[in-house]
Amino acid sequence: EVLDEVERRRGISAALVYPFMRSLMESPFPAPGKTIRVKTFLPGAGNEVLELRRPTDSRLEHVDFGCLLTCLSVRQLIRVFASLLLERRVIFIADKLSTLSSCSHAVVALLYPFSWQHTFIPVLPASMIDIVCCPTPFLVGLLSSSLPKLKELPVEEALMVNLGSDRFIRQMDDEDTLLPRKLQAALEQALERKNELISQDSDSDSDDECHSLNGLVSEVFIRFFVEAVGHYSLFLTQTEKGERAFQREAFRKAVASKSIRRFLEVFMESQMFAGFIQDRELRKCRAKGLFEQRVEQYLEELPDTEQSGVNKFLRGLGNKMKFLHKKN
Repeated sequence: EVLDEVERRRGISAALVYPFMRSLMESPFPAPGKTIRVKTFLPGAGNEVLELRRPTDSRLEHVDFGCLLTCLSVRQLIRVFASLLLERRVIFIADKLSTLSSCSHAVVALLYPFSWQHTFIPVLPASMIDIVCCPTPFLVGLLSSSLPKLKELPVEEALMVNLGSDRFIRQMDDEDTLLPRKLQAALEQALERKNELISQDSDSDSDDECHSLNGLVSEVFIRFFVEAVGHYSLFLTQTEKGERAFQREAFRKAVASKSIRRFLEVFMESQMFAGFIQDRELRKCRAKGLFEQRVEQYLEELPDTEQSGVNKFLRGLGNKMKFLHKKN
């Protein structure tokens, strides 16, 4: 927004840029979700007040889930998500650089509150294609022109996704069984009904960010993680030395659902999960991101007797979408 304003002024006269930047620099940097007002003057338009709002959650500022959902059906997207969650090798193939870049960044954003810990190259130059032969996890993007060369290489087990045709060129055939069954069904249901959910939610007085496709898709996947690992904070205990330690086995056994327990058994061995827990063990104070806010709401919704047996099926995305209960 600032750069757009600079460009607008520069189009009239370069001399108008400096006074605008000076008044901007005199304003305090806004806290997340807050707005600042910058007074400016433009010849012909007179005095103007420019409002600049910093997003509550900056994770999604440069992420476009729309591109991902245009290229992949809901079912295929969930299979890719499951493969990344278990830190497998994934190769995206598309005709355009912009498609590769947008889809790669978007699919990594779905992993929040976890972070992809391995090789991540949204657009892999053709001259470096041999990287796909490496045995460690990766997410890379290749232009379609590299496909003949890719097929000749001795690539270890990998999920190859054609973003242009919504097809898997190569897969492991177990992608449908990686996630807990009920949570996967809930993910699919919410994403298939995304347009209905967005319009229904926009009737309420909630924040505009939640009405957007980006906001909804983000909340759907956050809800998945809240259901699967949201009880983690109950198992971060203080040691005698005053350090925080995670009770791994107790955390996993606390889940009543067998399919979630089986999933956690594998997921807890990932570097993603290890990094997430280590970050929380080392913090002096509790994390306060969007995920933690949703976890807090979730734990408050559960009766005291159930907090250690977290097996509730998708209870709606926050309080705004309670009708997402599966009616069965």
